[in-house]
Amino acid sequence: MNAFQGNNPDGKLDMAACAKHFAGYGAAEGGRDYNTTNIPKAELWNNYFKPFKALNDAGIASFMTGFNELNGVPASGNEFLFKEVLRDSWGFDGLVVSDWSSITEMIAHGFAANPKEAAFKAIKAGVDMEMASTSYRDALKKMVESGEINEQLIDHAVRNILRVKFRLGLFDKDFSNSKAEQTVPYKKHLELARKTARESFVLLENRKHILPLHTEKQKIALIGPMADDAYEQLGTWVFDGDTNLSITPYEAFRKELGDRLIYAKGLEYSRDKNRNGFKEALRAAQKADAVVLCLGEESIITGEAHSRAYLDFPGAQEELFRQIHAAGKPIILVVMTSRPLCIGDLAKQSAAVLYAWHPGSMAGPALADVLFGRYSPSGRLPITFPKAPGQIPVYYAQKNTGRPASKETMVHIDDIPRRSFQTSLGNTSHYLDIGLEPLYPFGYGLTYSTFEYGTITPEKTNIGMQETLSVSIDIKNTGSFAADEVVQLYVRDKVASITRPVKELKIFQKLHLEAGESETVFFELPVSDLGFFDEEGKYHIEAGEFRLWIGPDAASGNYIDFTLKP
Repeated sequence: MNAFQGNNPDGKLDMAACAKHFAGYGAAEGGRDYNTTNIPKAELWNNYFKPFKALNDAGIASFMTGFNELNGVPASGNEFLFKEVLRDSWGFDGLVVSDWSSITEMIAHGFAANPKEAAFKAIKAGVDMEMASTSYRDALKKMVESGEINEQLIDHAVRNILRVKFRLGLFDKDFSNSKAEQTVPYKKHLELARKTARESFVLLENRKHILPLHTEKQKIALIGPMADDAYEQLGTWVFDGDTNLSITPYEAFRKELGDRLIYAKGLEYSRDKNRNGFKEALRAAQKADAVVLCLGEESIITGEAHSRAYLDFPGAQEELFRQIHAAGKPIILVVMTSRPLCIGDLAKQSAAVLYAWHPGSMAGPALADVLFGRYSPSGRLPITFPKAPGQIPVYYAQKNTGRPASKETMVHIDDIPRRSFQTSLGNTSHYLDIGLEPLYPFGYGLTYSTFEYGTITPEKTNIGMQETLSVSIDIKNTGSFAADEVVQLYVRDKVASITRPVKELKIFQKLHLEAGESETVFFELPVSDLGFFDEEGKYHIEAGEFRLWIGPDAASGNYIDFTLKP
């Protein structure tokens, strides 16, 4: 947020940042944008409201409504969201703006009969500004004149808008003829894009330490529809993206490797089913010592309103992978997309897997930095990766249920004897065909080194309600590369008046360690962070038994138990 707004003490902002979309927008049925969301209020307070509350506390200037309905009421007409929570509970004094035509779309939702009623419900709910549609312009003045709405509603919305404009300094000088000033050297922008890209890469597999590549000795085949596409690497919602600024993996590799690079596209684009390029791609693989295979999704099939039922590689990309795999050369699979894909089968056959997302204009140099060993990957997954679409929703902070499954109790579908008695499998909550675990857990990511986690040392294990839990742990870089490790602390409240997740991420620290170096990491966790909200938005901190983990991801790590005293 501060990158947009700045944090100058004089209150002058650089740009008004906007928190969107409030709220529950990401919980739409079937993952389809704009769709129905039904979320219990306790879940809203404990999960969906948390990032918005943090932004509000940090002083964000504006909020945007969602397209979705929430528990039967579209967000743009939802008084609970914008009056009870945002204004009354959190004290927000900035402006609230609708999403694109989301006010008049309440007609399609079945919440308003016409634009006039939509405008009435939105202004009453606390939406100060309408984006794109014109129901406010067309109806509000007439409704004030007829007495259908109180003029104070309009005054309140105008004050919220003007307050932000004054804070921005928009009335301090004439902006009509101003030109954008280049305040930072252009080269620094490109270097920042390169740094951001490489730090976002997540290394998922690195069998036999195939990475980093030894480019001074090896011939590298670069293959795939995403290997030399200046547009697609920019990703979705980049209307002003300039492909002239993009440096693709092919361009960066060619500069670095010269005649040790063998390039073949294989497919023209991600959805391409024309296999005419397969022979050339196979020949390239056969000539090389290793293959960097860049697969993924074009921007047009990712992002807003581009939902998919199947989470595989589109087109003939998986067939291209199998053709290249037949050459017998190690494959470094580079995935460029904006969402998790179910890549388990391909990942098993790959020597390494690097999830590059859509890395932007400097994708090529950033990828070269990582694959050629100038930078050890340090990204961690911000989401749990499913094995199959049927496993969704899958997330680390699940509830335990009354019949939790375990590795000891679950039986795979192929191991079930015929005519088995119906209760012989233990009847626990799991899938028979894909097991208990996700493909990759939340927080997961490898580096070129290895790290050893010591024993967690608490300052004490009986904590009072007004105290802070203090713990430490020794982390050692046991590999031969300097690398960054993201140390993550998770907590579980074992028994509560509202059931709590099996794990909740509370704090993390990123530290850099040279090969062989050790460091003691300290965490301070206020007891206030151990509470939770009820259905009415009341915060509770309850005494009882807790478990605390410190590890490299949500699925691993050492733990201790501690007690919160009344």
